[in-house]
Amino acid sequence: MSFVHLHTHSHYSLLDGLPKIHDLVAKAKEFGCPALALTDHGVMYGALEFYQACKKAGVKPIIGMEAYMALGEKEEKRAGVDKDYHHLTLLARNEEGYRNLMMLTTIAHLEGFYYKPRIDKNLLRVHGKGLIALSGCLRGEISRALMAGKYEEAKRVAQEFQEIFGKENFFAEVQKHPELPEQEVVNEGMFRLCKELGLLPVATVDSHYLHADDAEAQDVLVCVQTGKFITDKGRLNMTGADLSFASPKRVEEQWADMPEAVANTLKVAELCNLELTLNKWAFPQFPTQGKTHDEYLQELTWQGAQEKFGAPPPQSSPIKGEEEKINSPPPVGGVRGGGVTDEIKKRIDYELDVIKKTGFSTYFLIVSDYVKWAREQGIVVTTRGSAAGSLVSYLIDITTINPLDFKLPFERFLTVTRPTPPDIDVDFADNRRDEVIDYVRQKYGADKVAQICTFGTMLPRAAVRDVTRVLGLPYSFGDKISKMIPPGAQGFHMTVDRALEENPDLGKLYNEDANVKRVLDLARKVEGCARHASVHAAGMVIAPTKLTDFTPLAREANGDNIITQYDMHAAEAAGLVKMDMLGIRNLSILGDAVSIVKKTKGMEIDIGKLPSHDAKTFEMLSRGDTMGVFQLAGSGMTRYLKELKPSSIHDIMAMVALFRPGPMESIPEYIRRKHNPRLVSYLDPRLATILERTYGILVYQDDVLLIAIELAGYSWEEADKLRKAMGKKIPREMIAQREKFLTGCVKGGLPRTKAEELWALIEPFAAYGFNKAHAASYGMVAYQTAYMKAHFPAEFITAILTAEAGNSDKVAEVIAGAREAGITVLPPDVNESGKDFTYVDDTHIRFGLLAIKNLGTDVVGAIIAERESNGLFVDLEDCLKRVQHKNLNKKSLESLVKSGAMDRFGDRAFMMESMEVMLTFNRGAAEMPTKQSSLFGALPQVRKLTLKDNVPPASKEEKLQWEKELLGLYVTSHPLYEFEEVLKGKVVATGALTELKDNTPLMLAGVLVDCKKRFTKNGEAMLTARLQDLAGSCELIVFPKAYKVSPELFTDGTLLCVWGKGGGEEKRVVCDRAMPLTHDNVAAGLQGAPLRKTEDRKQKTDPSSVIRPLSSGQRIFISLATQDKNILDTLRTFLSSTHGALPVFIVLEQNGQKRTIETSFCIDPLPAILQSLKSIVGKDAVSIVG
Repeated sequence: MSFVHLHTHSHYSLLDGLPKIHDLVAKAKEFGCPALALTDHGVMYGALEFYQACKKAGVKPIIGMEAYMALGEKEEKRAGVDKDYHHLTLLARNEEGYRNLMMLTTIAHLEGFYYKPRIDKNLLRVHGKGLIALSGCLRGEISRALMAGKYEEAKRVAQEFQEIFGKENFFAEVQKHPELPEQEVVNEGMFRLCKELGLLPVATVDSHYLHADDAEAQDVLVCVQTGKFITDKGRLNMTGADLSFASPKRVEEQWADMPEAVANTLKVAELCNLELTLNKWAFPQFPTQGKTHDEYLQELTWQGAQEKFGAPPPQSSPIKGEEEKINSPPPVGGVRGGGVTDEIKKRIDYELDVIKKTGFSTYFLIVSDYVKWAREQGIVVTTRGSAAGSLVSYLIDITTINPLDFKLPFERFLTVTRPTPPDIDVDFADNRRDEVIDYVRQKYGADKVAQICTFGTMLPRAAVRDVTRVLGLPYSFGDKISKMIPPGAQGFHMTVDRALEENPDLGKLYNEDANVKRVLDLARKVEGCARHASVHAAGMVIAPTKLTDFTPLAREANGDNIITQYDMHAAEAAGLVKMDMLGIRNLSILGDAVSIVKKTKGMEIDIGKLPSHDAKTFEMLSRGDTMGVFQLAGSGMTRYLKELKPSSIHDIMAMVALFRPGPMESIPEYIRRKHNPRLVSYLDPRLATILERTYGILVYQDDVLLIAIELAGYSWEEADKLRKAMGKKIPREMIAQREKFLTGCVKGGLPRTKAEELWALIEPFAAYGFNKAHAASYGMVAYQTAYMKAHFPAEFITAILTAEAGNSDKVAEVIAGAREAGITVLPPDVNESGKDFTYVDDTHIRFGLLAIKNLGTDVVGAIIAERESNGLFVDLEDCLKRVQHKNLNKKSLESLVKSGAMDRFGDRAFMMESMEVMLTFNRGAAEMPTKQSSLFGALPQVRKLTLKDNVPPASKEEKLQWEKELLGLYVTSHPLYEFEEVLKGKVVATGALTELKDNTPLMLAGVLVDCKKRFTKNGEAMLTARLQDLAGSCELIVFPKAYKVSPELFTDGTLLCVWGKGGGEEKRVVCDRAMPLTHDNVAAGLQGAPLRKTEDRKQKTDPSSVIRPLSSGQRIFISLATQDKNILDTLRTFLSSTHGALPVFIVLEQNGQKRTIETSFCIDPLPAILQSLKSIVGKDAVSIVG
């Protein structure tokens, strides 16, 4: 006898099931199970992944679902009643059942969702064919009736299910959980029903994890889902039963008294025979004016060639017949212009031939159609990835890059042997992407178009934090451990096991600290589990028939968009072709900047026809003015650009490609060779044709492929396999590829020693190299944004501010950048502001009226409409008379005044004191027309606004506080402005935190906001807040040790200097100590003395903590007797982020010898800085000389 698991959960039972599909199937194969069912809660997320894994493992797949059954009808959503539900186990018997299962879960999500995706019996009557049903677990309707002692009710329900599915397709589900007394009650009732109704009992396990010792990890998932601690009482807890994936032997032993319950699992498995045809593409119908798709694509391509190259299509068909097959690609190269040359014609013929043979003409036509439509609507569009290597794509207006100008190979995009459709990744302005999606829905039908589902998974760092919280351990504990987990490298995802290998300190803690071990062991088990379903950032599918013929559907969380339940890979396996439509904010900025220039200066800017060598643009980049420039902003990139002094689009492309881990090491050499061409050399003359534009430096992934082809004799398919092997770094494959490459190079005439040298050069690069077509596309957008900023800086910055309006940190950063460029961002104004940030002139920008809190869009619309219809507001009285709207109430009027939007009419305090008078006047003006019908209505009615006098003007502090309250930022000034010069070079800007490593010692200054006092598990007070400076803000955490020293410091609005540790993407700083930022403290040298009570600070000062005057001959020496990479990296990062007056010298000690190196770093010998420095290299390793 054997056993088949018919009730099984994977991690797609979100935050409930633990096993990954691969592990589940592998365990079933290990147990010798002939078949396996997948029955996740209410969804089919993993159905096709499961089907394919089973087929590969030789295990029969049974696709199913544990359905949520509404108590009544699925449409009923009564509070306190319909939150409850029953379970029912459904299995697809055949393809009809599979399709009905997809319909059931789709309807459950789109129509029956109320806390859970629910179906009802009426729906089962319509979509029950081809399905087998098991009565369910203890939450099944029959089980619950039996537990309640209602046998006749249970019998009635069982008979109803027999009628719905057919007697041969409904089974009584029984389980062995002796630890649950109610399960034995249910089992007895089920066996009685079997005798009386002729049902067959079927044994299931209801497995939620693979091994018995996984129970705690599964419980952690449940606690994450429900927001509970593992110690909470009365929570959802499944640890009272063993829900592991039991072996057939164990199940047989459990059911020794009723072996037929086990045998019947084989009978059910025999009934289920689902065979699916996968990976057969189903393109939507596309109108081609009576031509075939191949013919229509050919026609459009040659029309494009005529428009772009100025030549008519050839007389003969460019698509050759079978007797004229094009066997090899043309040479890569060629330039645009001069009509259709033989080289261009050959390239077009070749590409069309490949597209025809692969059957993807329809795909190109569909993408071309919606891209053209978007451009016709004025939506900025570009492409990512290898699509720019296609000349056909360029000619039918998909891409904006002529691949011949940039020497982009088509084969990097598509070859005859490629098994999947090419990816044409299209980027749209993110504020108008929805318009394109709506166009596609209208063209093909809403029932045929959906966005693709994707899954957020529990990555190692997040898993550690989740486990720490659930176990009730301190936040600081989880934060410390998670930050010790290195970030994953490109193509190599980080795991807990890998982190333990790469970070010896983490491994040491794991072996020495029981809590660390427990957290990491649990994190290891839950990492990679699906945490939630969401909408893929770019992916969409278009089906030829209704989508439910291919995939189940759902609704996005907290939204109305319909999405597939299958992820990108499963949707493609089902036959759907993915369309990639990503929204990019920088394209919105680019489009808005063009629109603003047209509106304000009357100039039409065609970003597709900009001069390619604009001196003003390259001069701006060379001086490092990159804020807001696509792909080129950030301090690291800016520093390199200033050294490089780019002079062509190719320089920009190279920087886009090189500025990333790995290739970044080549940037200094690229810069040197650009400025000194005599440094350029090649291992072999043939490399010149590949690397001449990059000064002999490997820059793009394509370089590796072309080297393999040109020097080692690879085909394109073989070169792509080489790229993948290098990316995966599988030792056996790498050994084989190395020998193949070396042999090919030698055969091609390269000496073995040089071939080995070349291999050593390309091997580490290939895994990180950048797609050249992608670099060309994004390099072009970078150039376009740089051009707009160089020529129209105020308009460009206005567009950035509008795009980033919802991100106060980013707005602050942009305002700071604008200020450096001589552009002032002013508060909103009723006469000058539009709804969004508004260009005033070349040196002034206004906040938009919509930025004002408590001011609704309707009131904003009324102000703008009145102003546009009847002119600017002359004075306060004129404004109050003319702006009439029912929602212009006291709160909104106060907001207009406090934010500065009415400053032109008088002082803010003056108007605030007269608020009731102003409001009465406004309402009286609204009522005046209704009084005209009175006896004296014909006489002029004179009303005068009279405000209170003798009101003191608002102070600077009041104005700033109001602006912060209503606009989210200080606008007319900033509390830090008066300290700006003395702080320069001494503190790290919050915007620069992302460029520092985690736990970098640092000093910041800013205004404390959003203070929230919290208490640890031990009852100690701590604080979380945000620290705002001129360029943004960061999260500040003050743990009890630092907080209790001087809690009165940590209140909203306090100006602080903070010493602590931080860095990384999260922009989080842990405070070690702090002091008020005052002129007295600045005069004392910002010594950063340890926290003391305020009164103590006034009474006495530690002389050793006050910085002494700097001597002109002083130098700082750091002695290093270690080559530890982590220490050196931390030291380099710290010195890079700390600036001052004293030069830093490094004294290296090796083999008893000392060598002194002068660095380019300079720091100030502040006690806080020296203490941080000593914590990195040792307290005796730092000295001041002179």
